[in-house]
Amino acid sequence: MPENLRNLCKQLRLAYVADSFEKVEFTSPHEYLVNVFEQEIEMREFAKVERNLKKARFLENKSLEAYQWTAAIRLPQTLNKDQLENLDFIRDHQNIVLVGAPGTGKTHLASALGRRACERGYEVRFYRVSHLVEELETAHRNGKLSAFRKKFDDVQLLILDEMGYVPFSKEGAEILFQLITEFYEKKSLIVTSNLEFSQWNRIFIDSRLTAALVDRLIHHAHIITYSGESYRLTNALSRIN
Repeated sequence: MPENLRNLCKQLRLAYVADSFEKVEFTSPHEYLVNVFEQEIEMREFAKVERNLKKARFLENKSLEAYQWTAAIRLPQTLNKDQLENLDFIRDHQNIVLVGAPGTGKTHLASALGRRACERGYEVRFYRVSHLVEELETAHRNGKLSAFRKKFDDVQLLILDEMGYVPFSKEGAEILFQLITEFYEKKSLIVTSNLEFSQWNRIFIDSRLTAALVDRLIHHAHIITYSGESYRLTNALSRIN
């Protein structure tokens, strides 16, 4: 590409046009412009999705297409599979809570929904809850809690994985509660847990704090329950046999 044309593309922020304009097929000037600009838009959308996925920090690459829906997964009457996969809950600022034994597919579904949200243009963050609380506590001790919480200003879906595996300190529980409260009726959460809500006082220690947090979390939530044994354990045993 001539340097003057490349500079014009930079000024107009047409990065992908600069690299592909010579490859576009056309039969008329009008068709050429349409095809070039459509390709620019397509590549921008692709780049945006890639940025969203990188910022989300998923631990594994999971998709809804690869998810195995079984009879052990019980959806509430307020939600069907199509509504869930279409991410209606994010549009409505609702939450999804996945409850069941370890290894039954909760994290896979949470990650897959998060990935689809990234593909639809939503800002997503994925955290193991224990790691998030550690980061919140560190920021608090260093006097940087406000700055850390600002990282969630543009986040539309926060995924909190493995709620219940590690109990929190009183300080950590209170800071996490504050963050969840900021999402209340404004954004969406997906929470996975191996504990029923009645057992959450094991995590948060303070019964009043636990009650307040559960109240905010389930007020606009769809609760999906998992029964049966761990997929990972079942597969491991089948390989041994």
